[in-house]
Amino acid sequence: MNEKLYTKQERFDAETVDALKHHYTEILRLLGEDPAREGLVKTPERVAKAMAFLTKGYDEDPLAIIRSAMFREEYKQMVLVKDIELYSMCEHHMLPFYGKAHVAYIPDGYITGLSKIARVVECFARRLQVQERLTVQIRDCIREALNPLGVAVVIEASHMCMQMRGIEKQQSATTTSAFTGIFLSDHRTREEFMNLISHRYR
Repeated sequence: MNEKLYTKQERFDAETVDALKHHYTEILRLLGEDPAREGLVKTPERVAKAMAFLTKGYDEDPLAIIRSAMFREEYKQMVLVKDIELYSMCEHHMLPFYGKAHVAYIPDGYITGLSKIARVVECFARRLQVQERLTVQIRDCIREALNPLGVAVVIEASHMCMQMRGIEKQQSATTTSAFTGIFLSDHRTREEFMNLISHRYR
């Protein structure tokens, strides 16, 4: 009986991975390790591929993501996608920060596929980031692509650069927000958004 062996399929730019691999080999040496040690032989390549994956957002166009699924629709109420998991890398220490994004907009003639909003979050998160910029980039992308009546973005995240080094505060969390249009001018709309994202379904 022939059994099919599992083969992992990954697509990476070979030239980039080779260059990163070289540098990570040198980093191991500078840290006092032996890159030829059995447990570390494949580490530079693994780390190179991990970094290529964690920063793949540089090769993606967030505007094109939204525009690939735009539909005419006369719906003018809030569209909210909440609790979008995100994983990013702090550009100051290149350590992870992770959490959730809540994104809402009020259409003015056009809507987009719900998964596209999550993909836009992913696209910007998979870059070296600061949470403040990430929040604004998501907002501005949706505003530019759809020209809605308003956009609201809130991100809640924990930063490993605060938890495992420096101040070492394990329970700390950071919240950032960015609003446009009716979310700025109408406090009731903004309040509705904030109430919706704070409500947890059982």
